[in-house]
Amino acid sequence: MTKFHVVFISTPGIGNLVPLVEFAQLLGNHDPRFHSTILIINMSQRPIVNTYIQSRAATYTNIRFLHLPAVDPPSPDQYRSSMGYISLLIQNHRTHVKNALTNLMSPESDEFNSGRVAGLFVDMFCTSMIDVANELDIPCYLFFASPATFLSFMLHLPTLDAQIPTEFGDSDTELRIPGFANSVPPLVLPTAVLNKKGDAYSWYLSHARRYTETKGIVVNTFEELEPHALSSLAMSPLPRVYPIGPVLDLNGPAQWHDPNRYESVMRWLDNQPTSSVVLLCFGSMGSLSGPQVREIAFGLERAGFRFIWALRDPPKSQLDLPSDPASVDDVLPNGFLERTCKLGLIFGLVPQAKILAHPAIGGFVSHCGWNSILESLWYGVPIATWPIYAEQQMNAFEMVKELGLAIEIRLDYREGSDLVLAEEVERSIKHLMNGDDVVRARVKEIREKSRMVLLENGSSYQALGALTEKLVPKI
Repeated sequence: MTKFHVVFISTPGIGNLVPLVEFAQLLGNHDPRFHSTILIINMSQRPIVNTYIQSRAATYTNIRFLHLPAVDPPSPDQYRSSMGYISLLIQNHRTHVKNALTNLMSPESDEFNSGRVAGLFVDMFCTSMIDVANELDIPCYLFFASPATFLSFMLHLPTLDAQIPTEFGDSDTELRIPGFANSVPPLVLPTAVLNKKGDAYSWYLSHARRYTETKGIVVNTFEELEPHALSSLAMSPLPRVYPIGPVLDLNGPAQWHDPNRYESVMRWLDNQPTSSVVLLCFGSMGSLSGPQVREIAFGLERAGFRFIWALRDPPKSQLDLPSDPASVDDVLPNGFLERTCKLGLIFGLVPQAKILAHPAIGGFVSHCGWNSILESLWYGVPIATWPIYAEQQMNAFEMVKELGLAIEIRLDYREGSDLVLAEEVERSIKHLMNGDDVVRARVKEIREKSRMVLLENGSSYQALGALTEKLVPKI
């Protein structure tokens, strides 16, 4: 059987890497002719990435992880934001990526790497690698781990440039973005886009302009979830868009989180009634200020529902991740743990997908990262929106205003926002758990569709088939 080799490179973040790895596995499962190499950019501030890679390397036999040699990190005078740092760090790996691809293409390459290199997949912030693919005459594709609405925004960003205010809050004029049925308020755009004076905005714009240089765009979504956005993309003069989702890691997290924590959470959930527990989790990069944590605590206590709360301390520097608190007593109101000891659990980072799968979970207060949204929809758990960073405000807007699949706590929350007070937390959790029946019914409907699309003749299965046909080199 003729084999084809596909190479992937991701931004060094767990939220970027996990869906890309799962897509590589999906590609090989769909068509056994494909095997994959995933090029890894190492970043000392992301230890969770290496833990994840070790677990996956021991599990997936048709995927090889190749760590690229280290490069000198960007100096402080070269960047003003984490986006600037990471974009430069990735760009500085171009020579190493070229060398790795050249070795993979060599006739002397080992048995695993035998076969033609059919394509290089880059993620949304690895666009500097398009140049390497072009230089080596390798077809380059974009793997987009965010929703089709955000892809539409990024593709439209060069056109929107003149309409976006120079500084946050300078304009109330709503924007027309082709992927959204509704006009979009500026306050749900990413913070980096709303501060055009910073280098993060120029990097966003630079990446966005390069998306159209690829041979195709693979999006982790599905037709039945985002019909308007995908239809608008299909009508544009763009590379073909392949909606192949939902691509999810439903089994892995328990292997690379603390196993004792996982087991204790599951034992506790086993003793709770069906749909009685609310999960509060803000992602691997999400954290809240001390005053906001205390408002959540008071609101949870007043709401009276069972809960699991993944509580993280803010990062120590711009490039670090949040950390588990050394002592939750230090950040919670006096006596809170004693008063709620029979009502809920508080941990640091938890195996979110495994918890969402448990029948005791009835609602999810989420930062609205796209991976988390897809997990919640897969398991039919309604979301209350609490975005924090990246494109999460736009995701929250889509879930509430475009799709009717979530209830709103906030759509435009971010660092520096007014506190969500305890009364609002209490009210939102009661609304989430006691039920907006319309939202709950919509979530249940999408739950069933998210499974159907991956079956033979489902929309995502067909899109993946079309992609594999495109990847097979023409002889």
